[in-house]
Amino acid sequence: MAFVPAKPALYGETLASLTAALTAAGQPAFRARQILDWLYKKRVRTWDEMTNLPKDLRAWLDATYDLAPTAFVLDRQSGDETDKLLLELRDKSLIETVIIRAPMTGVGVDKSRKTICISTQVGCAMGCKFCASGLEGLKRNLTAGEIVHQLIQVCRQEDAHTPRARAELASFDNIVVMGMGEPLHNYDAIVRALTIVNAEWGLGFGARRITLSTSGLVPKILQLADEPLGIRLAISLHGATDAVREQIMPVNKRYPLAELLPAVKAFSEKHGRMVTLEFILIEEINDSLEQAEKLRDIARDLHAHVNLIPYNTVVGLPWKRPSLTRQERFADILRAADVSVTLRREKGHDIAAACGQLRLQTEKERNAGVPAAG
Repeated sequence: MAFVPAKPALYGETLASLTAALTAAGQPAFRARQILDWLYKKRVRTWDEMTNLPKDLRAWLDATYDLAPTAFVLDRQSGDETDKLLLELRDKSLIETVIIRAPMTGVGVDKSRKTICISTQVGCAMGCKFCASGLEGLKRNLTAGEIVHQLIQVCRQEDAHTPRARAELASFDNIVVMGMGEPLHNYDAIVRALTIVNAEWGLGFGARRITLSTSGLVPKILQLADEPLGIRLAISLHGATDAVREQIMPVNKRYPLAELLPAVKAFSEKHGRMVTLEFILIEEINDSLEQAEKLRDIARDLHAHVNLIPYNTVVGLPWKRPSLTRQERFADILRAADVSVTLRREKGHDIAAACGQLRLQTEKERNAGVPAAG
């Protein structure tokens, strides 16, 4: 589902592609690095801020590229220091980008570790039964420039109140590609975007601090394993048997565990890095002790880390989170086998931080003529 904008986003250009475009237009090749420096080091908002470029080049850039492929709509802040940014695209579609802060003892929120959760699609086609992102299906893929610009928007938000951000290219510590959409359904755009984010002429953000999460598109996992990008991989597992996984994740019918798990192992062995198994705990669905034992066996075979996530309630869906006691009993089975496991505590429930919730809520309000509120 490709989107063709009136003008391509400048943030979707690599050093090579921008250099080629400039030279084809009769401009010196060295201008490419200058332009990218304005984008990622100085984070300019207008062409006129690029003061070391001649006026004719700025005019050409303005006619050729979009400098603002996303527009800030609102920042919904949670009491637990989670922010959800709602961004609008040129076609009026809405996407979400989440800032998850992990305050460090004694340093204050401004110096907390920040993880940015980015989206890759408007909506989602995977149809996972517990997720708000796909409730209204897939509208379209994001372009590489739209994906990258989410991070620029975050940097600008953080620049306004975080002193350290001004001294660094990226004002955050980790990127997780776990927002709206299935990243590997938008393969070319996400690989290009992460290449730009990782490059020294881009945001210069280390690949080891980038994690991509997939629901389990086996051929694309194997293709990703062959990419030079050394990013980390997370699998949205959510069921330790085919029977349970198929109940909540339609993708399992196409790529059952017998195909998915060998592909994950191949990726892990090729890159020499531990993969993460994401497992949303849903009451009476996948929170049984039998599921815990099956998950333990899978994690041990893959030498994987397990991220247990108590279900974040979505309005209109019937699922519930297990009790704290049930969550701990599930985690204890993994811990007893020396499986690396994190039992995540709820983040951003008061701001609808689960993927797709704020977007759906805002679209309903728009349709009803209600203005967006921060």
